Amino acid sequence: MESLSNYLLISSILFSLGLFGVVTRRNGVAVLMGVELILNAANLNFLAFARFGGMNMSGHVYALFVIVLAAAEAAVALAIIINIFNNFNTINIDDVSELKQ
Repeated sequence: MESLSNYLLISSILFSLGLFGVVTRRNGVAVLMGVELILNAANLNFLAFARFGGMNMSGHVYALFVIVLAAAEAAVALAIIINIFNNFNTINIDDVSELKQ
């Protein structure tokens, strides 16, 4: 039996795991995966509200835009992480304090 609350529960779990990954991880790739989990939780919300709110296509269009945004964000973030690794020989975010200068 499907209901909106089931989708929202799964979405809140995904969002919580993503937020936990962003806050606690020091590895740049792990932080990027946490951001992707947060974006997937937003996609699930868009699609659930589109399905249970009248089956309009606006939720699907927003989810498509979020997927495109996530792909662009992943490409730019991975390029930054590779550049950090080439300059500092680490992908640990806390070790890269020289970028502030």
